[in-house]
Amino acid sequence: MKTICKLLLISFAFFCYQCKIEKPIKKSSDIDSIVKDSSIFKKSLQEALKTPWDSLNKENVTAFFTEFGKQNKESQVLIKTKFGEIKIRLYTDVPVHRANFLFLVQRAYFNTTVIYRVAKNFVIQGGNSDETYTREQRTLYGNYLIAPEFKQHRKHKYGALAAARQWDDNPKKLSSPFEFYIVHNKKGAHHLNNEHTVFGEVISGFDTMDKIAKVKVGIDEWPIDDIKMTIEVLD
Repeated sequence: MKTICKLLLISFAFFCYQCKIEKPIKKSSDIDSIVKDSSIFKKSLQEALKTPWDSLNKENVTAFFTEFGKQNKESQVLIKTKFGEIKIRLYTDVPVHRANFLFLVQRAYFNTTVIYRVAKNFVIQGGNSDETYTREQRTLYGNYLIAPEFKQHRKHKYGALAAARQWDDNPKKLSSPFEFYIVHNKKGAHHLNNEHTVFGEVISGFDTMDKIAKVKVGIDEWPIDDIKMTIEVLD
């Protein structure tokens, strides 16, 4: 009986040994192949293989906004203030400036900014504030600048929307991406033609501009009472 039991144990052990040989533990290379086929790995791989334009920085401004503009065709935005609304049409023939403005609107950058300059019978300027969020957004992408997109037919007429810029130490006339102004002079501001990029125009809300132009301002033309605004994309 003992002999039979020993034989059975030996047979069982041999069977288990055979099973181990026929079903070996997966090698690391096999595991890697399984992981590579998984959707998680593919998603990670896609995130790792970013194209040159999809992470905005000082070095890829034109490439980034050229591609962003192709994917975002909207050309109208609405500025809302306590004095009323101003509807803006963005020009498609200045693609980088249009795309940049849409990019910032979509990220709600302007919603913590104010109209910080009201120059009587000249311009209404906005896009900055003392808010922490505003400062953080301005530094998030490295305070990038935009190359000018001057067009001979885009003039500083009444209601023109243009990009602000530094005048000192800026020979290339690079635009600030964050600050804009609207011409509020019925004769225009044509001395600024080819000095600042015009990238849109007011199509309604001139009465709102008139109300804003009447507010009290300090010596620096900053309104005594902040004029907060929000901007949204229409189409």
